[in-house]
Amino acid sequence: METKRPVGVTIIGILIIIGGIIFLFEGIGLVALAPFISQVNFENNNTSNSSVTINFNGTDVTIPNNALFRLGGFMGVLGGMLIVLGIASFVVAWGLFTGKGWAWIVTIIITIISIILNIVLIIFGSFESVIGLIVNGIIIYYLYRPSIKSYYGRIKGPTV
Repeated sequence: METKRPVGVTIIGILIIIGGIIFLFEGIGLVALAPFISQVNFENNNTSNSSVTINFNGTDVTIPNNALFRLGGFMGVLGGMLIVLGIASFVVAWGLFTGKGWAWIVTIIITIISIILNIVLIIFGSFESVIGLIVNGIIIYYLYRPSIKSYYGRIKGPTV
């Protein structure tokens, strides 16, 4: 017996797909920029060649010569991780759309992590994270409704 997918599940799946697209674009951008950042070479009048001093608004900032190379490598790795997260988001969305129990679990875990992150961001003054906290709270509430849990096979019996 095939059950009809709840509208809220479709909305959550679409939100996850949008997040996956954003992850992909961010990841591709970081991977594309990484080699250029690694090869930035400042004109350095310093004879030691161990660091570069840049003046930002009257403040001298000293950067080790190899720091930009490391930054480029970090950007490449971070970009690769974001690409993997983007692809994983599409897989999770497919699982949500098709009623896979593992997708329900993964969505709960990711949403709880997101709630914790939003709370930390709020503590550090990012009050716009309240919106993310509310949205994630609604997602958790919705996914724990008996009819939704039944759709994912998390409870047995008729849907309410």
